[in-house]
Amino acid sequence: MMKEKEEKAIILDFLPNGYPLEGRMMPVAQAIGASNFVLLQLVPRHGVSLQLKEEVYIGEGKRDKIHYILGRLPKNKLTETAKMQLAEHIEKTVQEREEKYVRFFNESQPINTRLHQLELLPGFGKKHTQAIIEARKSKPFASFEDIKQRVKNIPDPKKAIEKRLTLELQEDEKYLLFAG
Repeated sequence: MMKEKEEKAIILDFLPNGYPLEGRMMPVAQAIGASNFVLLQLVPRHGVSLQLKEEVYIGEGKRDKIHYILGRLPKNKLTETAKMQLAEHIEKTVQEREEKYVRFFNESQPINTRLHQLELLPGFGKKHTQAIIEARKSKPFASFEDIKQRVKNIPDPKKAIEKRLTLELQEDEKYLLFAG
């Protein structure tokens, strides 16, 4: 399923002189799409300086700060600053979109006969997955807190979603649940 194009991005790091080892002195910003968790490299307009956490317009219309989108940001190019900003952004976003992630716990499905989507969450094995599936049969979960109350001894669902998102954005994962 094709996700809609990003309209806005959040700046994770700004390198006014570009990447140190690449020789080109072109300013570049490392950013994440505001709605789809897509890592991007952005080239600012001439003379524009970007701030961490700044939201910039990258849609089809006239862009005031971004000259063009260089492309997706390779995982191995993420700077340490970008990784720290990314962790903060993920935590904030999962909190803000709790309903969306709780819906994942309510609607997740098997990937194949041996693996369920829930098992891709760090700390969630077959026993936790079965407990969640049983608990959601009686009624859908309403919040992260509801999941923790109704399914005993499971890892913190919010933290598990955050860890999974971080893995998907920084490592090479076979299955993507949340990142685009």
